[in-house]
Order: sequence, then C-alpha cells, then structure tokens
Amino acid sequence: MELTIINGPNLNLLGKREPEIYGSKGFEAYLSELKEAFPQCTFHYVQSNIEGELIDALHKYGFSADGIILNAGAYTHTSVGIGDAVKGIETPVVEVHISNTFAREDFRHTSFITPNAAGLILGFGLDVYRLAADSFINR
Repeated sequence: MELTIINGPNLNLLGKREPEIYGSKGFEAYLSELKEAFPQCTFHYVQSNIEGELIDALHKYGFSADGIILNAGAYTHTSVGIGDAVKGIETPVVEVHISNTFAREDFRHTSFITPNAAGLILGFGLDVYRLAADSFINR
C-alpha cells in the first residue's frame, strides 16, 4: 500500500514549536516509527510552507497513491485552492490535525478540506497520522 503524508506550514517545526500543543518530537523521528509500525506500506512525505507546493503534491500523488494523509496546517482554514485540489483528485484524503482545532481559536473551526475529505482525525497528537494510516489499511 502506498500512502502519502502531506504536511503544511510550520509543521517543519514540530518538536520545537509550541510543544505544549504539538509535542516535543520532530516529524522525521515520528515518520520512522510510523514506517516500522506499518511495514506493508510505502510512505511518501512532503512538507511545505508554500500553498502551491501543497496543491502540486496533491496533484502528483492524487491519482497514484492509495491514500493521502493531509495536515494542511493553517491553510486548512484559509485555502479554497487546497480544498478544491482535494475535491479534484481520485485518491481518498484523510485530513488530520495534531491538536483539537475545535478547542482552539474560532477561526480554526472552519475547514475548506473537510467537505471533500474521506475523513477527519484530530486532537490525538502525532497519533493522528497512525490512526489515518490504519484507516486506509482497514478500509
């Protein structure tokens, strides 16, 4: 099974940025654990702080991967373009967020991705990625 993880802005700072919200582990270390937990999967990983690069990654993997795990970060709440890209591809997308966005600022309660996603997982720290991978494997 081929899964692609696409992380948006500021997620390159995991382990450094607001550890009380996002934890103290960097994503690369977590990705190694994820690969060990799911040896039957090939993982592709993209992280960008640039909206268009996230859209390009959705287009690149959106017709070939078995599943996409998308954490668009703050673009979740602002990018019609990313929402449209998710709608326009064939590969199912599970939207994830490390924090419970509904327990945070009001602007984080709106997602342009959720209406076009196969599912939404949030609030379980980095385990949201494991839960999303598991959802594709057990689908």
